[in-house]
Formats: sequence, structure tokens, C-alpha cells
Amino acid sequence: MTVTREARLRRMLEGSPYVSYLYSYPHKTAHRPLDPAPPLEALWRDERRGALFLYLHVPFCATHCGYCNLFSNKSRIRPEQVSGFLSAVERQAAVVRAALGQGAGFARFAMGGGTPTVLGLDGLARALDVIGGVMGADLHAIPACVEVSPETTDHEKLALLRGRGIDRISVGIQSFEPAELVALRRRQRPDAIHAALEAVRALGFPTLNIDLIYGIEGQTEASFDRSLSETLRHRPEEVFLYPLYVRPLTGLGLSARQWDDQRLALYRAGRARLLAAGYRQLSMRMFTLHGPREAAPEYHCQEDGMIGLACGARSYTERLHYSTPWAVSPRAVDELIEAYIARDRASFARAEHGIRLDEEDRRRRHVILSLLQAEGLALAGYRRRFAGDALDELPELRALEPAGLARVEGGRLVLTEAGLERSDLIGPWLHSDRVQALMDAYDLR
Repeated sequence: MTVTREARLRRMLEGSPYVSYLYSYPHKTAHRPLDPAPPLEALWRDERRGALFLYLHVPFCATHCGYCNLFSNKSRIRPEQVSGFLSAVERQAAVVRAALGQGAGFARFAMGGGTPTVLGLDGLARALDVIGGVMGADLHAIPACVEVSPETTDHEKLALLRGRGIDRISVGIQSFEPAELVALRRRQRPDAIHAALEAVRALGFPTLNIDLIYGIEGQTEASFDRSLSETLRHRPEEVFLYPLYVRPLTGLGLSARQWDDQRLALYRAGRARLLAAGYRQLSMRMFTLHGPREAAPEYHCQEDGMIGLACGARSYTERLHYSTPWAVSPRAVDELIEAYIARDRASFARAEHGIRLDEEDRRRRHVILSLLQAEGLALAGYRRRFAGDALDELPELRALEPAGLARVEGGRLVLTEAGLERSDLIGPWLHSDRVQALMDAYDLR
């Protein structure tokens, strides 16, 4: 292990624990135009295709939250644009399904955004027709999730989703405190929040997830605890606690305040409250009341592929990740949505934008996606996949234990409590130099 990477960890530990939320690797800012652009059929021909994750991205929102840097059109929703978008999804799905060929199957489905429920009842039905009719995913047989927001959710939409096989609803509440919602520039009323949650329960969705944010300006441990109490009233099967990030080109991006001490204190208070209420912690963000669905097909994010439909979605093969270009500013997002709508079937047959993973980044991806989960990195599993020892091939991992951030137990490298709360530091620290250089050079729009 180089002294440079050890020294970098020490320097990072002296700074903010909130470096970057890493939900995939490499990050989309490491993607670039692919030249030549490989045909999808050739990309997927030799891949494991029996247990894919299918994701549909809906790039529309009813409100422009101040913290959001997701790929979504946060300006006025235009019905003609939504209709054109769904037509483009239908074209893309037909091409992608043909490219996958025989033997392809789906083990998971999610529809996110943006806010899928802004599509309206007919739009949601049309989107789900693509998933079942064109892609051939049986949503009654696999875990299937849709993200919703209280202000765009009603009983009819939820009934449609439940009838089509959706078994998990994720509701972006963020806070039950009106003043905190104002600070986030998020428009939703407490009565709408509770009405949406009660409708989810009345329709019998097996899994309700509630998202909360901590570190909001003006938030205190007392106000965060009130939001947790309101959350626990509905006894959701899952709760995600997200630290507030102030990102470039977002509505809150001009603020210089980082709130590090506040965020750590609130995280610890929230973690303690949920553990005391019977939840298990699966990652820095995720808390659950139940285990995995017993009858669900197996899916391993470190190894199994992903198919992303629509602009803003990413697809993963073993050695190449591809997507459409990404943007944050409303004008740039709108331009990319219009470009997607204008695409013909032939243009969907190639991967035009992405990153090829070399051997180092394949190993790093496996380690990062494993280590940042509470169960940690299975050393034997790494050895089976890569025919090597993780601690020898990525020797910087050995620096985590003396720093009090990880330990080896039961054949796994597992983050300690201190390590888990610094997941947003450890993930970026493990980036390869190549990926970090691409991210640093990305021209954010």
C-alpha cells in the first residue's frame, strides 16, 4: 500500500465525514462518450442475464426541492413532453428487449425519478405496460418498488400500482416539520403526507419505506425526533435516513454551511431511536424491520447486471456501464429530455455514453458495494470471483482497522460503528485514481 493513500485517509478523517453519497461505482460523472459505440446485442451476449435489475427513470417532478441534484425536469410539466417521453420509452424498451435475447430475466424492478406519480393514472399504466408487456418482467413474482411523493399520490394511483404487482412504496417525506420543509424548498402539507401513508397501508403494500433528511438548517434533535415519532406511527418496514448535502447547481448550493457536527449528532440520535424501535441497520442509510423476501429471486448488486430505461437511467454489464448524459440545471435537463424524445429505434441499439471498467475498477466496485453494507465484504466471496485476496490486491483496506473504522470477523471485513457513519468518506477514498480524475474533470451542467 502506498503511503499516499494512507496519508489521504488520515487527511480525510480530519475533515468532513460527508464527502459524497456513493450509491454506485463508478459515479456517473466518470462517464464519457463511447467511441466506438458498442451494439447492445454484443454487450449483453456473454453476460449473466438471468437475474437482472430493471429500472425505469421518470425525469419529472412537481416541485423543485432545494437540495435535489437528481436528473429531473423541475420546471412546469408539459403534457406533450410527458407523452413524447413515454413513446420514447416504448421504442427504447423494444430495442433493449430484443438485444437481450433469449434467457434474459428480471430479479428486481424499480421506478424512480424524479417522481413517477406525476405521470398521472394513464401515464403510470402506460409505463407499467412497457415493463410487463415489452420487457416481460412479471412484477407479481419479483420485488418491485415505485417512488412516490405525497403531493402527487392518491388512492387510485396506489391501487393501480398494487394491482400491477408493486410490493414496495417509497415515500419521500424528508421531514414532518413545516418549517424544515420550507427550508428544503419542498412543498407538501402534513395532511397530504398522512393521507398518502394511510392509503399505502389501506391497500396492503407489504413494504412501506419512508425517507427522512437530517442536517436541515434550523433542525434540532428535538425536531428530528418529532419526525421520527411521526414516522414510527406508521410503522414502516423500512426507513432511510439521508444526510443533507449542499450540491452545486441546486437551490441550496449557494450556502457555504456544512453542518457537519449537527449531521453527525442527528445521525446518531436517529440511529439510536430506530434501533430501539426494533429496526436493523443494513447500511449507513437503511434501517429495516424485516429480512429479504423469502421467495424472491436472488440478486447481487456486486455481480448481476442492470438495465436502465429512459434518460437519466444507467445500465451495468460486467465490464461496461452506460447511460445517457447527466445534468442538474433545469435548462440542461430539459434539453436532454427533448433529445431523448427525438431518438429513433436505431439510436437505442448502441451504448453511446459510459465507462469501460478495467480490472482494478471491477475489484474496487465489488469491494465498495460490499463494504458499505452492514454485513461487509465477504473475503471468500471476493476470492471466488477474482482468484485473489482482497487485502492483498487492495492493501489500503488494511488501514481501516488501525483507524478504528473496520475489523475482520467471521471471514468478513466489516465496518465498525465509526466506520459505518463515515461511509460517505470511505467510499470516495476507495475510488481509483483513474475514476477520480474523470470525476474531477467532469463539466457539470
